[in-house]
Order: sequence, then structure tokens, then C-alpha cells
Amino acid sequence: MVLTIRKLADHFAAEIGGVDLTEPINDATVAALQSALDDHSVLVFRDQPFEDDSQIVFSSRFGPLENMLYKREGDGNQPISNITNVDFRTDELFPSSHPRLIANSGNEMWHTDSSFKPVPAYCSMLSGREVPPVGGDTQFASCRSAYESMPEAEQLRLDGLVAEHNYAWSRGKVPGYTPAPEALAQVPPVRHAVVRTNPGNGRKNFYSGAHASHIIGWPVEKGRKLLEDLVSTAAQPKFVYAHKWRQYDFVIWDNRCVLHRGTAFESDKCRRVMRRTTVAGVGPTVSEAGEALAVA
Repeated sequence: MVLTIRKLADHFAAEIGGVDLTEPINDATVAALQSALDDHSVLVFRDQPFEDDSQIVFSSRFGPLENMLYKREGDGNQPISNITNVDFRTDELFPSSHPRLIANSGNEMWHTDSSFKPVPAYCSMLSGREVPPVGGDTQFASCRSAYESMPEAEQLRLDGLVAEHNYAWSRGKVPGYTPAPEALAQVPPVRHAVVRTNPGNGRKNFYSGAHASHIIGWPVEKGRKLLEDLVSTAAQPKFVYAHKWRQYDFVIWDNRCVLHRGTAFESDKCRRVMRRTTVAGVGPTVSEAGEALAVA
């Protein structure tokens, strides 16, 4: 099996060909894909007609999978999330006022998956089962390329900083949405290093996003301003790849070094059915003494 790699943007993101991920693949191919993810941060695969079971099997080759926070309409107890505007109990679209769609709107903020967990995510894998004709894109921003573009003095300023990440903080910014108490109980605030290093290639990036609340030891508003500025730096057009979905596209992204967000679409008219699996990372990224650790 020979993988082909085609760059999709100047700084990161690549389309991978020559492999059917829905079929069993060997260890060498898994290693090659992980190496490509280290290098390109976002990998796009076309024509991968996954079902839930086959997606879980493939995703598990990258490491242990995270479990969903809590059960919602049409969700089972599997380590796979339904990101959709379709009620699978009725096969009809959720009304625009449904809490699930309001919650999904939070995904339109720049974020990295599971940074609100003690062990943050390694990578996420999203399968486009049904996609709208217009909108519903996923945008990715490279915190690695943005970090590498910063003057050395600004990079040094970030070294050793620790930020608190809080699911309640990010979801509190979604108008009209109140997270389920059972979900919040599972994810109390956690702390993560602001600068992280990829163990495979030694490249650094900053780690921020919607779940990052403030900097430990700084005045709250000052820390929030820094974290917001980091997101703005990564979200410059030159560091962003926007993926326009085709049916059965499959995208893997490295949560350690990229932010992502969804874009709006006509959710009251068009179906959008996506399945996401998330591979757990390593951690914690902060020592018991509260100091930043040089881990991925």
C-alpha cells in the first residue's frame, strides 16, 4: 500500500490517497498515517463510507477512544458522537429552537476538543455521512504555524504559562444554552500548559481556544485577553484551512496543535449527519506542583 500526500494549504493540511480506511490496515500504514498527522496536522481522506463500527475499529488503531460526556437523542453508549441536526428517533430535522442545535452552535467557536479534560485529546476523526450542499464547513487554524511566526520574545513570554480550561466557561458563552448538570459534573476545571511540544518532531505550538478561561497567576481579564489574542493570531487567513465537505469525506486532525470550528448552514432545511471519534492523548500537561510540562 502506497500513500499519496497532497498539500492543501501553505502551512498545514494534506489530502491522503491510496488507502481504504474502512478495511483492515497494517501497523506500518497506521504508523505512516500518524507520521503524516505529526507533519501536516490535518489529514483529509475522500470516499471513505464508514459505518459506526468500522469507524470505531479504525480510530482505535490510534489509541484509546474517549467516551461521550452523556447520552443524547439518538446516541448510544459507544465512543462515538453524533454531530447532527437529525433526530434519529423520527428521522426528522430538529426544530431550530431545540437544545441540541443550540448546543451545537457552540462548535462555531474556535476550540480544541476535550481541552477541558485532565488528559486532553490527541486527535479527532470526523466522518461526513450526510452533508448540506452549502455551508456546514469545518475550518482549521494552525497554532503551530502561528507560534512559529511569532517573534522570539513573544514565544518566550508564553513559556511556563498555565491556563485553566473549563467546559462551563465555554458553554456559558453560547446564548440560550445551559449545559446539563450531569455533564458539568464530569468535567470540573483543569489546567494545561500554554506551550506544547510535539514529541515526534519537536515543533512547538500554543494551546488555547474557547475552553481556555484564564492564565493561572495572572489577573483574570489580562489572561483572557492573551488567550483571545492567541486565537486571533492562529485564525489569520494564512494559517487557516477551510474544509468543504463531500459525502463520505473523513478528516483527522491533531487537537494538540490546531483549533477548529464549524460554520453555519440551513439547519432547518438541510440534513447534516456527522460521526466523530476522539482519541485520548497523554497527560497531564501540568505537574502536581502546577508547572507546565513539555509534553504533546
